[in-house]
Amino acid sequence: MAINLYDYVASIPDYPEKGIVFRDILPLMANGEAFKQATDEIANYARDKHVDMVVGPEARGFIVGCPVAYELGVGFAPARKKGKLPRPAVSSTYDLEYGSATLQMENDSIKPGQRVLVVDDLLATGGTISATIDMVEQMGGIVVGCAFLIDLKDLNGREKLKGYDVKTLMEFEGE
Repeated sequence: MAINLYDYVASIPDYPEKGIVFRDILPLMANGEAFKQATDEIANYARDKHVDMVVGPEARGFIVGCPVAYELGVGFAPARKKGKLPRPAVSSTYDLEYGSATLQMENDSIKPGQRVLVVDDLLATGGTISATIDMVEQMGGIVVGCAFLIDLKDLNGREKLKGYDVKTLMEFEGE
């Protein structure tokens, strides 16, 4: 019987600032059955896409993406914050509310033509995922899907992902 994953997301009002409702996935990750179900749902979504590699941005994309890659029997490539990688890297910069941030991937982590699934814990404004997709495509990878535990619908992140197949397990808005 399927678990209601919404039961394992804590909603924290006024965090990190007043007016924001933070969606905490740590209770989901702490429950083996819920975490396995979420991992399996994303892996099942990806199976018919013939994924060669899973990519996830720092840090929760690692937590969600690694077990999906394991389940699919493929590799995992991290998208790291600038300056964290020891070898040559590709970069992509995206806008934040105040300023910008840069992600990097080692420049040989995706081979031309590889079919890539991009995974993260949640889709908010889409900036992090757009930067991750940009790096995959700079290396010649083909993004065949993007998967998230949560879509924060009010932040319109899907607008930046038009043209990509997107799977979310849960949606939150308002509140």
